[in-house]
Amino acid sequence: MPLNTILLAIAAGIISAVVFASATTGGMLIRLVLFFLTPLSLYLAGLGLGPRAVAIAALSATLTILLLTTPVAAVAYAVSSAVPAIILTRLALLNRTTDDGVEWYPIGRMVATAAVFGGAFAVMALLLLGGDTEALSKSMRTLVETFVKSELPSLPGAPTITEAQIDEITATTLKTMPWALGIVATATILLNLWLAARITLASGRLVRPWPDLSSMSLPSGATFALLGATLLTFTSGIAGLAAGGFAGAFTLAFALLGLAVAHVVTRGSPWRSFILTFLYTGLAVFTAGAALILALAGLAETVFKYREARANTPPENPN
Repeated sequence: MPLNTILLAIAAGIISAVVFASATTGGMLIRLVLFFLTPLSLYLAGLGLGPRAVAIAALSATLTILLLTTPVAAVAYAVSSAVPAIILTRLALLNRTTDDGVEWYPIGRMVATAAVFGGAFAVMALLLLGGDTEALSKSMRTLVETFVKSELPSLPGAPTITEAQIDEITATTLKTMPWALGIVATATILLNLWLAARITLASGRLVRPWPDLSSMSLPSGATFALLGATLLTFTSGIAGLAAGGFAGAFTLAFALLGLAVAHVVTRGSPWRSFILTFLYTGLAVFTAGAALILALAGLAETVFKYREARANTPPENPN
């Protein structure tokens, strides 16, 4: 590997580490933006410079975080950012030659892989907060109380929260947090992969042709993963909470499949722009509800094959 490539990879890792460290300071909005963009430079290194470059970048980023912060933060970074970037950029560049030409690794399988990492991150977060429900409840109450007393008063028109309300918020947050963590972690991985791919494509360094995202399909195992994880959420204890992380991650995966279906079935419709804008806005603003509806549409696609039916439907005016 050329020396300049190694240096660029190390620089990409250091940039990612600095962004990760910066995500713990400043205003809430700034922190959220930095959190989402933490692994972007890793994906850029992987898609633009190759799989070995992203491995070097991920290693340098993890070591930098270890030196700047704590071992726990370094492990969290490795699970949430470094390892997914290494694996997914490797898969994105994976191909084989067939009789029909070059076949690239399917996008749907990459989405499913991202969901696995998203669920794993949610489980890791639960373990870091506490190894059982009692410890998790105490840790969660501390976080909620800290937010209520430190962050909430700075917001305009913020209400006064009583101790009883803090207990209620803690209980609700504990139930929904694993789902949210799974969704957010998966979304972060896929957002950075997409952004890096678009940037690399614009620079002319993306070796893979841009795929037709609307034709994406998830592997059959993803259906069993979603249904199995959802069923396990009804169990008690840490196992049920951990299952929620994977259920949330695969809910987002099937929501993206639902969006792909919407892109296909609305082709030729005068309402296409309105429908797609409504769906994307709903997914961004009303994340949980919109993701659930779209995920049901994605699940239905695995059974009824709406896109195949659409492709086999003759045009209304063939002449």
